[in-house]
Amino acid sequence: MKNLFPHLTLILIVLLSSCSNSDDINLAPIEDESISIVNAFPNLSFSRPLDLQSPNDDTNRIFVVEQRGTIKVFENDTDVADATTFFGISGSVTSSDELGLLGLAFHPNFEENGFFYVCYTPSSSLSVVSRFKAMDNNPNIADPNSETLLLQIPQPYTNHNGGQLGFGPDGYLYIASGDGGSGGDPDGNAQNLENLLGAILRIDVDNTDTNLNYSVPNDNPFVATQNARPEIYAYGLRNPWRFSFDTQNGNLWSGDVGQGEKEEINIIEKGGNYGWNILEGTSCYNAQDCDSAGTIAPVFEYGHGNNDRSVTGGYVYRGSLNPSLNGYYIYGDFISGRIWALDNVSSTTPTNKLLFETNLPIASFGTDQDNELYICSFDGKIYKIVEQRLP
Repeated sequence: MKNLFPHLTLILIVLLSSCSNSDDINLAPIEDESISIVNAFPNLSFSRPLDLQSPNDDTNRIFVVEQRGTIKVFENDTDVADATTFFGISGSVTSSDELGLLGLAFHPNFEENGFFYVCYTPSSSLSVVSRFKAMDNNPNIADPNSETLLLQIPQPYTNHNGGQLGFGPDGYLYIASGDGGSGGDPDGNAQNLENLLGAILRIDVDNTDTNLNYSVPNDNPFVATQNARPEIYAYGLRNPWRFSFDTQNGNLWSGDVGQGEKEEINIIEKGGNYGWNILEGTSCYNAQDCDSAGTIAPVFEYGHGNNDRSVTGGYVYRGSLNPSLNGYYIYGDFISGRIWALDNVSSTTPTNKLLFETNLPIASFGTDQDNELYICSFDGKIYKIVEQRLP
């Protein structure tokens, strides 16, 4: 998930994306004094919170994933005093460093079926994606005996497990999988279509194939490729730490944690190869074999200066409380705690504006049912970006 390396100079790469949205061209400039970060729930504290999700069920609840193996639920109210345990499998989770309960997604029909999906590491050598169900008589408690195992992903090392889950506008479940760990992807997993590592996966959880608890969408890009895993949607990623869909146009954005020089932001395309470990960002990683033909460059990358060394992917802001941020991709860095706004690469000169120097270990971003943006920090707090109200 994270890495530590010597500092390099921060750089901005001006690249174009074919996935831009015309509504976001010429975004309004962000005024430095217009926004601030506040503790969203000052009466609550969490243990290594690394995901925040809200189901589409009009209950206005917040669910926070704790790495050790629990999910807390509470009302989306600044004054809320208690968070209850919705889900707990700490006894079945190996949790240390980059291992643990890593991701949560609610089925689009969660209100009717109670299904939710998690990614966790039952051991240091395995990641799994499973479905669970909320209790029929209490939507604030999950049934611990309702597990249906979907995927098992062997992990050769203990780092780079990915773990983000999310349903796309197509109704399919997307899964982020890291390259299997160590340094430099020594086994070449990210360029190997025969395994599920270093990739974004896509599966259909509403149907099943023979001997599977899911099915593979017929239009997945490698369904007809010999020896390729058909679940792969895109590949060539090192550790895609946090992806999200733009609720306005469906674009799939992902941060990808770099090795020793560069962090990158990608817009994920079906069948895309994002270059790792041939490339780190736009730079050659393997100097003796640097054929970048057919790879997709990041829409933005930055170096390891200013203590920026581990990207945490965010969201294109589509809420209403901060109109000046509308259309910007908001993301951060786990190590430096800096947060930026990228202008959605909608022009020939995209800008990347520094918003905050938080000094927080930013593990994840999340949104509520109104698409307002939150920040999960390993100081145990959940923060929120709000409009600054001047006296």
